[in-house]
Amino acid sequence: MNTKVVEFERYMEEKGLKSTIQRDEIVNTFFNVKGHVSIEELHHTVQKRNPKIGYTTVYRTLKLLTESGLAHERQFGDGQARYEAVTTEEHHDHLICLKCGTITEFENMKIERLQEDVAKEHGFKVKNHKLELYGYCKKCRKQ
Repeated sequence: MNTKVVEFERYMEEKGLKSTIQRDEIVNTFFNVKGHVSIEELHHTVQKRNPKIGYTTVYRTLKLLTESGLAHERQFGDGQARYEAVTTEEHHDHLICLKCGTITEFENMKIERLQEDVAKEHGFKVKNHKLELYGYCKKCRKQ
């Protein structure tokens, strides 16, 4: 069983919430999706396996995953929330295409060090940050 699923089950127990077949299906599907997923996309995916799962159940489950610290809600400027699983991997940033909506994750240690240097220069202690670069991907620039 996925360790994130086990963590979520523990969180649910601590909060006195019940596990349901539908919620379990949503959680398992979410942790198997790569990248960023909207509520609509996750709902569409879980309905293929269980057509009885409603949009509201997906929404509430994503809210619980976010509250538990196992998912991040991201806003990329298009008015639609997307969710990604929290990982133990290094921090990553995002390139967002304004035309097709493609989101590319990247890591760059030079940028990370530069951000730390700037914070230190200003006597600032960073707890969390995000870098989102908006523009046009290679494919859209060619069109």
